[in-house]
Amino acid sequence: MTLKFIGHLTGRVKMTNPFHTPFVAVFQNEVLLNSKRVAPYALIILFSAHAVLWWGWSAAATYGWATNGDYNIVRNLQGFSLLGLPIFTALIMGDAVIRDFRIGVDPLVFSKPVSRSAYLLGKFFGNFFVLVCCQSTFALTMLLLQWFPLARVVVLPVRVFPYFKHFFFLVVISHLFLAAIYFTVGTLTRNAKIVYASAVAFYPLYIAYGVLFLKELPRRWGVTLDPMLVGFNSVDRVNWEDADGINRIVISYSSDLFANRVGVILIVALVLTLLYFRFSIAERPGKAEEFSTLGLSTAAEGVYYDSESFKETSGPPSRRTESPETLKTTVVTSVPLPAVNTASVGIRAHLNKLIAALGVEFRLLRSERSLVVILPLAMLLSFLSLPFQAAFSGETYSAAFASRTASGLLVFLLGVIVFYTGEAMHRDREVRIEPVLWSMPAPNSVLLLSKFLLTISLTLVLIVLVGLTAIATQLLRGHTPVEIQAYLITYSVILLPSIVFMAGTSLALNVLLRDKYLAYAVSIGTGAGLFYLYSIGYNHWLYNPLLYQLWKYADLTGAGNNHVTILTHRIYCLAIGGMCLALAHLFFERRSTMGLTIGGRLRGNGWSILMMVISAAIALIAGLVIDARE
Repeated sequence: MTLKFIGHLTGRVKMTNPFHTPFVAVFQNEVLLNSKRVAPYALIILFSAHAVLWWGWSAAATYGWATNGDYNIVRNLQGFSLLGLPIFTALIMGDAVIRDFRIGVDPLVFSKPVSRSAYLLGKFFGNFFVLVCCQSTFALTMLLLQWFPLARVVVLPVRVFPYFKHFFFLVVISHLFLAAIYFTVGTLTRNAKIVYASAVAFYPLYIAYGVLFLKELPRRWGVTLDPMLVGFNSVDRVNWEDADGINRIVISYSSDLFANRVGVILIVALVLTLLYFRFSIAERPGKAEEFSTLGLSTAAEGVYYDSESFKETSGPPSRRTESPETLKTTVVTSVPLPAVNTASVGIRAHLNKLIAALGVEFRLLRSERSLVVILPLAMLLSFLSLPFQAAFSGETYSAAFASRTASGLLVFLLGVIVFYTGEAMHRDREVRIEPVLWSMPAPNSVLLLSKFLLTISLTLVLIVLVGLTAIATQLLRGHTPVEIQAYLITYSVILLPSIVFMAGTSLALNVLLRDKYLAYAVSIGTGAGLFYLYSIGYNHWLYNPLLYQLWKYADLTGAGNNHVTILTHRIYCLAIGGMCLALAHLFFERRSTMGLTIGGRLRGNGWSILMMVISAAIALIAGLVIDARE
């Protein structure tokens, strides 16, 4: 007799705890898992540091705005929402379902009485809750800084509600939209690289959407159809010098903005509904396997070849059939084994091992489904970054096209480097073949350089595709002649040293931090902070390794004033990249060799220290030359 039936007989109904449901169980499990990861805590520290940076070293401090005024709060939250959060959103939301399939717990999870809706919604809202908790530290830090004013900043009387209102309206709902997109892409493709590529591509795609579509619409429709509300501003024209006028601004939300937010929530519901119908936790029906019965019995006779029959004869070797008793008494003549010498030392042996390891990495890369998305996406972004006007301020068409593609796609290429390096470095451990690889007689340099060269090769392929797309677009528009030399000079001077620098630093971060998501968070947070400093005028050559807004095509050809400085800066970046490679080799977790020398010769660690010292010296000298020329 069931409890329900007993309840009907006794007239009592047992109340069910609404929090004891499969959805809540999945939600709590996701929050618990994220609490044990390092990445959310790294994001909290990065977001708080950005809040401090934007509080004391921003336009508000420069022009005398009130740091807790409505205009400055909204401006900071809009910049925070766009600058680095899309990639951080992908970092938290992209692999929520992928993780279950990667570690092999999906059969255990799906064997429980959990419906598709409870599983997907629990995963989505559990990770989104963690993301919002991390994001809220930015607003909370700005709120707390009201009680610690600096002499250089202006602070109005303490305010609390505007921080929560604008944060929810501009950040939470906007990133609910991105979270749904990234969660759906990761769940359906089960490939984290596609999610990361989508996150990196968000910036040029969103900019193109705003410039080519929203800008042509009336202001009301432009605000209504902007899912991120980055272009929203309650004041048409603001004089940054008028600090008193800006401090008196009170930002309110019109019906168009509320319609925008409701529309975003409806789109999120639609995306999750489509995901619900496309995702299945049940095994697909297949053809029933046919079983065969195999009977094992002792053989009555055996077949063997006599050793004499292997001598050079015109016919086939003689075959005889004997009984098992005869086979037992057969004496096998021993044959001496050939002499074998090990060839695991020397430059040639290491080079052969590197080629073999690189071949394995290329075969793994060839099977990557993410390339189907990344390669066409690079070509599309290359096309969107090209200029549309006919005049180029004295530059040739090829120089203008090469310069625009090099500047416009730099963030995308660097995102590819960061995420592919992280995936390559931690893939062996995630699929549990790292002990097998580490047992091979290959030095650490082979294991590291193969992944480093793979990332460089992939980026070079993307650069070639970008260049070919730019050349084809130039020809189709009739902007001739095509100067191949302009593309070669721009890409070799600007892009190649930058990708070597980023690949080296990304490799070192993954080795030192030993956590893929922590390395992602540190890389993205550092990059976002640097780009923020560049945007407000702090773009010195020594901490601007990508030469962001510091070069023109004339400087690359010697016609400008910064030709020598740019070439010295490229040597500076290559030296830092080499130093990071040596650092990664020195602190690589697999300690196959100990000591610096053997038999009076340098070993792997000895060469690493020597390379690190030489690279540091070159970077120091190049940095002094750059600083002296400024």
